Amino acid sequence: MKEIKTTAAPAAIGPYSQAVISGNMLYASGQIPLNPETGEIPEGVEAQARQALTNVKNLIEAAGGSMDNVVKTSVFIKDMNDFAKINEIYAEFFTEPYPARSCVEVARLPKDVLLEVETITEL
Repeated sequence: MKEIKTTAAPAAIGPYSQAVISGNMLYASGQIPLNPETGEIPEGVEAQARQALTNVKNLIEAAGGSMDNVVKTSVFIKDMNDFAKINEIYAEFFTEPYPARSCVEVARLPKDVLLEVETITEL
């Protein structure tokens, strides 16, 4: 197993890795919409979705991967009423064939953000 670290995505805030490679697969920890340069969290679900997915993209690229090779995503959202808005932003980052995905509403996320995204990517 190889650990992936990058300053282009938020640093781990606990005893976990930003991502790890096992075989030819990249397992990325959940990315919240924290801007890694400023430490700020944008306002609104669309801006937060865009930042979280940018963090995902940056982490995958730091490992030598591409968003085109994401196999599975898990999206955790604070309010299922935001599903359509998040889908619009999500579609900006992925093309057909889309990765498999699960999306669940959760009671609370780190730093009280509105969503978190984790991925599994083939390298």
